[in-house]
Amino acid sequence: MSQALPDDAPPIHDLIGIGFGPSNVAMALALSEHNAGVGRQGAVTAHFFERQPCFGWHRGMLIDDATMQVSFLKDLVTLRNPASEYSFLCYLQSKGRLIDFVNHKNLFPLRVEFHDYFEWAAAKVDDMVSYGHEVVAVRPVVRDGVVEYVDVTARAGDETVVHRARNLVIGTGLRPQMPDGVERTDRIWHNCDLLSRVETLTGTSPSRFIVVGAGQSAAENVAFLHRRFPEAEVCAVFSRYGYSPADDSSFANRIFDPSAVDEYYTAPDAVKRKLMGYHGNTNYAVVDIDLIDDLYRQSYQEKVLGTERLRFLNVSRLTDVVHTPDRVRTMVESLVTGEKTPLDADVVVYATGYRPADALGLLGDVAAHCRRDAEGRPLVERDYRIVTSPDTRCGIYLQGGTEHTHGITSSLLSNTAIRVGEILQSIIDRGRKAAGDEARQLAGEIGTPG
Repeated sequence: MSQALPDDAPPIHDLIGIGFGPSNVAMALALSEHNAGVGRQGAVTAHFFERQPCFGWHRGMLIDDATMQVSFLKDLVTLRNPASEYSFLCYLQSKGRLIDFVNHKNLFPLRVEFHDYFEWAAAKVDDMVSYGHEVVAVRPVVRDGVVEYVDVTARAGDETVVHRARNLVIGTGLRPQMPDGVERTDRIWHNCDLLSRVETLTGTSPSRFIVVGAGQSAAENVAFLHRRFPEAEVCAVFSRYGYSPADDSSFANRIFDPSAVDEYYTAPDAVKRKLMGYHGNTNYAVVDIDLIDDLYRQSYQEKVLGTERLRFLNVSRLTDVVHTPDRVRTMVESLVTGEKTPLDADVVVYATGYRPADALGLLGDVAAHCRRDAEGRPLVERDYRIVTSPDTRCGIYLQGGTEHTHGITSSLLSNTAIRVGEILQSIIDRGRKAAGDEARQLAGEIGTPG
């Protein structure tokens, strides 16, 4: 017979989510819809922990004229359930802007508007989340020699809470990436902090900004700083000859289709590498062509007028970055000749991308039960569940950090709605199977003569 849990055991949930960004908000919405359609016995119980005090998604990059790079139809629910009450269109209707948006004839909303949609959706399921709670420990709970549950410890100030879960869904997002040896300071920024850092310059008169990077965020930063500080020079430094346009053509966009995840997952490693090489330009280090054209037009106009504030230092890299009391001293090194040219600035902004959070780093002793590939990355099943040792029944699912197994949509919005539906269905199916196995085992034990 199974061992009974002690009376003081923490509350048990079918699912605990770590992080409450767009992916886990989408998961909460899928849970809400599922539970509304089943009886109490069929409901999936869940709780989420988010270390931020409220919902927030790349707040530092909510530039007022920046638009989304995915269609509004790739919101948190529509591709999973087109009739959902949590869609972007329902959000627009609730705000009285549906007709205005339709008349706009645009698939790509302002980023600040989509963030408002996320906040609206998150508020619909805020009974499932504890904001201001940082997960500090995950511990295995062993029953009959099997890891049956995990205990999740979260801290909010001096308060510590422990919840128990049959499944864990990790959606901790991405972490800003800086070049080796470069630390963020009040004059050396990552673009994720752009808007909050810019506010600290109010009342000052910066004369030069340097922006490092060749992707969409870098180009947006250049355009924003050039507009916000009309007396300052803005220098863009990148290793290419110029910004490369994003391939958002109809056929190339098939790399984001749900069926592409199936194909990528089953493809040999060599084919996976080829696919990423072929279609990395749909997402990585590329810029919308309209923005490229705007920046080039502005640069050319300044050359004609003899007032060059917008400078593009191409086929180059930034080196010897030193924060002094009132400036940042740098060198711009030509990749062709190796020549170094000094270039000081008030601020250097690194738009150098993000890296996945270390999902297994959160898991403590539970991580020892997770299988890894030859490169140390987690082995992940098609349903986004980490492959675990046979003595582990508790499921651990990843929302992000699966590019090596599931492809380019791993950390993107394009497949979020479909992904959470697949994870939820996996949890339901596996739970039913486990319950059936336990019932058969129990029946066998009861029917065995003493």
